[in-house]
Amino acid sequence: MTDQGLALHEIIEIHELLNFKTIGMTKSKMMQGLVFDQDLKALMEKEVQQSQKAINNLQSLLQRTPTQ
Repeated sequence: MTDQGLALHEIIEIHELLNFKTIGMTKSKMMQGLVFDQDLKALMEKEVQQSQKAINNLQSLLQRTPTQ
């Protein structure tokens, strides 16, 4: 990242990644109620936690970007 911030295509790509991660996290959260296997449930919970971290990182990238 330069002093000028992110380019428009980079911002759009970050938004696409943010949408992808949000949809995946939401799906994993909703499916946890239907899963009875504890190992699978734990794996899904780990995915949710990792997705939340990724979403926070992507949001922080967008917040640091100056609007033009």
